[in-house]
Amino acid sequence: MGMKYTHLGRSGLTVSRLCLGTMNFGPHTAEADAHLIMDQAHDAGLNFLDTANVYGGAANRGWTEEIVGRWMARGGGRRERTVLATKVYGAMGDWPNDGKLSARSIRMALDASLKRLQTDHVDLYQFHHVDRDTPWDEIWQAVDTAVQQGKILYAGSSNFAGWHIAAAQEAAARRPVMGLVSEQSIYNLMERSIEREAIPAAQHYGLGILPWSPLHGGLLGGVLAKENDGVRRTGGRAAKALEEHRDAIGAFEDLAAGLGHAPADVALAWLLHQPAVTAPIIGPRTSAQLDAGLRALDVALDGDALARLDEIFPGPKTAPEDYAW
Repeated sequence: MGMKYTHLGRSGLTVSRLCLGTMNFGPHTAEADAHLIMDQAHDAGLNFLDTANVYGGAANRGWTEEIVGRWMARGGGRRERTVLATKVYGAMGDWPNDGKLSARSIRMALDASLKRLQTDHVDLYQFHHVDRDTPWDEIWQAVDTAVQQGKILYAGSSNFAGWHIAAAQEAAARRPVMGLVSEQSIYNLMERSIEREAIPAAQHYGLGILPWSPLHGGLLGGVLAKENDGVRRTGGRAAKALEEHRDAIGAFEDLAAGLGHAPADVALAWLLHQPAVTAPIIGPRTSAQLDAGLRALDVALDGDALARLDEIFPGPKTAPEDYAW
């Protein structure tokens, strides 16, 4: 199985078609196991790693970045071979300016992330959410300064609406600076809302889509088969969603079986077949889960399979045709 690569949006930066998400590192995956998973990812040719300053749990924000930092500090080309992405926005404390995207918050948060990550620069610095109270001229000035200092190479967004992407890019063009090169958003067969406006905006401005929750909290990972085998019990919101979509999920699992692939592999492969997608983010808790994610790179879906998936999980049309003529 050979790793596949592409450019991050319109940039010249080459990244693997899968991105290693680290949100489980610390709270759900011990540090030693996390280090093994990151080494395993490199061994497989996966060079793209995503984290965030707030990862680690409510009481341990910053923990995940520290784990990644200690891994990279072990040397052996770990930092040099990694396209490192982290995020800014979430509050790291209780004082004013401990979060969001003011120039001060960006400067303080970036320096704190660099210290935890034990590196002098972040390859992709992502706005974890839109800050409706800070003007884009201020945000881009702070980013420009960090770029000139060599602390950031590229900027990306996360959880932005289509018009937020447009506002960001138009403000960047006025400066003029490169602006955003990626948008990280929830996107999977069951949650396709970004096809309405965010994806068209991203394609227009040359942003690559980085889907998070590609298996929709495990509901696209063979949940019915696992329930039947007594391997999984679904609770909370996932249980409600499972009941609402049980027929569709059943049809999806049957289709995957007919194709000879695991449901999770088909769900990831579907994302890899979407023209706007750069790299789905897989967040393994174990080495076995990383191995499973890598399998999707070798799953080819023909036109019939893609059409059947659209029938099972129909997505919206592009706006305005989705709701008007």
